[in-house]
Amino acid sequence: MREDEVVTMRGIYKEFPGVKALENVNFTLRKGEIHALMGENGAGKSTLVKVLTGVYPKDGGEICISGVEGPVNIKSPQDAQDLGISTVYQEITLCPNLSVAENIFIGRGKYTFVNKRAQEKKADDILTRLNIPTKGAQQLGSCSLAVQQMVAIARAVDMECKVLILDEPTSSLDEREVALLFTLMRDLKAKGVGIIFITHFLEQVYEVCDRITVLRNGHYVGEYLLSEMPRVDLISAMLGKHAEDMTNLKNEKRAVSKDAEVVYSAKHLSSAEGVRPFDFVIHKGEVNGFTGLLGSGRSESVRAIFAADRVTGGSVEVDGVKKKIRRPKDAMKSKIGYLPEDRKGDGIIQDLSVRENLILAMQVLDGFFKPLSKRKQEEFADEFIKLLDIKTASKETPIKSLSGGNQQKVILARWLLTHPQYLILDEPTRGIDVGTKLEIQKQVLKLAKEGVSVTFISSEIPEMLAVCQRLIVMRDRKIVGELQGEELSQDVIMQTIAGGEVQNA
Repeated sequence: MREDEVVTMRGIYKEFPGVKALENVNFTLRKGEIHALMGENGAGKSTLVKVLTGVYPKDGGEICISGVEGPVNIKSPQDAQDLGISTVYQEITLCPNLSVAENIFIGRGKYTFVNKRAQEKKADDILTRLNIPTKGAQQLGSCSLAVQQMVAIARAVDMECKVLILDEPTSSLDEREVALLFTLMRDLKAKGVGIIFITHFLEQVYEVCDRITVLRNGHYVGEYLLSEMPRVDLISAMLGKHAEDMTNLKNEKRAVSKDAEVVYSAKHLSSAEGVRPFDFVIHKGEVNGFTGLLGSGRSESVRAIFAADRVTGGSVEVDGVKKKIRRPKDAMKSKIGYLPEDRKGDGIIQDLSVRENLILAMQVLDGFFKPLSKRKQEEFADEFIKLLDIKTASKETPIKSLSGGNQQKVILARWLLTHPQYLILDEPTRGIDVGTKLEIQKQVLKLAKEGVSVTFISSEIPEMLAVCQRLIVMRDRKIVGELQGEELSQDVIMQTIAGGEVQNA
């Protein structure tokens, strides 16, 4: 190992039954650097980190840690922690009902009785040192997601970590919260901590990282200085042959005539979640989208359309016929499908298999007193696993074992199986890799060509511009503009969010 290196992994192999997850993978982390680990879902990022943190035993290769003579054998997360390796995961794993101080020190007390005031003061010292805007006495659950992430980092830093692994820490944060987190990361970098940053946001990688290692299909592609790696080259390294497809995506988007058949329309629709009454229409084969800042009401609006939240007013027509849609099953019977923003909370049932998750919507429509035969379920599962290229060891694999992108494909397959005429996709590509994101975007445009109407929501405006023919702009839970044609640009969207006049869609 070089003197400035804290972790060196060489020739790492990891195999699961029927799958080579890692094959001859290299990775090096230096002191005081932020190093991005990138690749598509299934590229091997999570597996490599789990080998480093002792969750999985490696099947080959060697790991060296600074300050330890010779290769190390990391058999458990506790071994990794003892070597100064700490991980902060995308899903907060702390206890929201406890104080910030209790979360920082939980599991480390040697005595039954704890001096709470002393513990809170020590926590305050750590929080002040790291410029984290909270107090030790504050209940963790009352803090923002960004601060909760920072508290998890503070816990890791106080345990004297020299390697900090951040796994998708920004996927649920807004821009201000991301800026706070990046400030903390830069402070830790200046103190000599080596940080492994796993993310799917290219802009964030270029904003905060020094070097990048790219994996693809379990193989090491290369290690690069960010300052010498143009974005298009990075995407090419991650995607291989798929990179050219990204350039052509916009060419697949087609215009939809205003005279096209109206599939769904709503007047003065509102919900118990505080959405202002709004009008909305979507035409056959159209891809439109709701855009706006976090909290603008975009998700609440589509939840009202699907009746996922309690509808409090308004009228709805489907194919020109008045419908009473007061619960999700009403929407489903009207051939409306909905992929929710919260994949884990509202989308998948983690302990059920891929097959069982995939057939859920169809089974609800048929009624649970008319169960689909096992043979039919297996036929559907096989068909859609192939159609959407869902990477899974088997249709009987628990869905919680799949990557986020493949879980999202299963939910998409669930709705495609019901043959919807109107499909609502709320953040369908959040937290998934560029390659799977592209596959889902192309699938959306393919559905539109086949006559399916799609409402698409994404926090990434370039993605919205790539797939949507019309955008409904929201601010403060009301519609403030409708953009199409030449108006579809990032500048116009931002101007409309900042000060557009209220319009009905």
